[in-house]
Amino acid sequence: MKKRIISLIVGVTTVAMLTCGCTAINNDADTALEFINDDLATSMTGKSDEASEAGTLVLAEDIYKPTLDEAAAAASVEETKEEEPQEQVDEDKVVMVFIGDSQIENGRDSGNDLASLVSERVPNSVAYNLGIGGTTAALEHSTTDSSLSKWDSISFNGITYGLAGKIDRDRVFQNYPHVLSNMNNINPEKVDYYFIEYGANDFFDKMPLDKTQFEGNPLHSYYEALEEGVRTLKEISPNARIVLMTPFYGIYKDTNGKFLGDSYVVSYGIDTLANYARKALNVAEDLDLIDFDAMNDDKKCDLYLDTAEEYLLDGTHLTLKGRQVFSRLLAHIPNYYEENEPFAYLENDTIKIGQFDPDEYFMISDDKLRDNYPEAYEKLKSGAYPLAREHGAGAE
Repeated sequence: MKKRIISLIVGVTTVAMLTCGCTAINNDADTALEFINDDLATSMTGKSDEASEAGTLVLAEDIYKPTLDEAAAAASVEETKEEEPQEQVDEDKVVMVFIGDSQIENGRDSGNDLASLVSERVPNSVAYNLGIGGTTAALEHSTTDSSLSKWDSISFNGITYGLAGKIDRDRVFQNYPHVLSNMNNINPEKVDYYFIEYGANDFFDKMPLDKTQFEGNPLHSYYEALEEGVRTLKEISPNARIVLMTPFYGIYKDTNGKFLGDSYVVSYGIDTLANYARKALNVAEDLDLIDFDAMNDDKKCDLYLDTAEEYLLDGTHLTLKGRQVFSRLLAHIPNYYEENEPFAYLENDTIKIGQFDPDEYFMISDDKLRDNYPEAYEKLKSGAYPLAREHGAGAE
């Protein structure tokens, strides 16, 4: 089995650029196949005529950027639990490190962040959350000196350089004690999995997609920043598997509350978030990573405009239910590689928001495993896949 698995949500639908100053990624960009439904758009405080016109973009001049603090306030009615002290990692633990923006940080204080929820589904695992809300993969526009001795950025490469000991992490992350504490507790040589997620803030902050759109330091570009950070992680954790996630699907309004469109059609001067997702998938392919497409094409989950209110707090941040959905999908990756369950579970799991049960463990029948995955079935019969067996697989 190749290290790079089939994308959990197949493909990112991309959009053709207008000639009104929007930049094309390259000449083979696909025309968008999905656009805003007029009735749904109207119900969300305004109709976007541009979004319903096939093949065009909504070029936003004014866009509302939600913050994690606002998302946390909106989630105050969600079920929470007290955060438990980080347990001591021993040699037998599956060590997972989560790096990213507010989608990774969200829920950390209450213990229902993506990292914790994934760890709950992966036996004998420990997860470290290094998410910082508002951060980008690309080096911030305001950072002009990227020399390691003067480094002060908390972007993706700040995290990776901090883990590698290339910068003074005590100084750089002094205002982020939780992240600094987790970073100090991580032994990169013992990390089994890195999960990386960036893109929404790169979109909001108008970071170039790649160096073709920017002539300066390539770290100011999304693709090159991801590339550099991943290379650093490979240097310090040569045995770790790296999962590169795309940004999550979102919907956007301007600062007056007028509905603009979704991730497939709204550009804030650089490109759509769907095309940032496509760039992330390009990095995963180019660097032989495991990809996880969280953008959405109605394949592995139905996060889209008509279910967004259940998945998204504010058009951008995942609700608790959203985090539970994606943690189940993400957990299949380490569970497959750790041989807790067969690849068939990863390949076949599909979640609909209306039927989602956060306590459900997804599996397929032994009959289906036997007919479609005979090698996995034979392994199950011989006593493999302990997590699957714990939930009834192989009981026939």
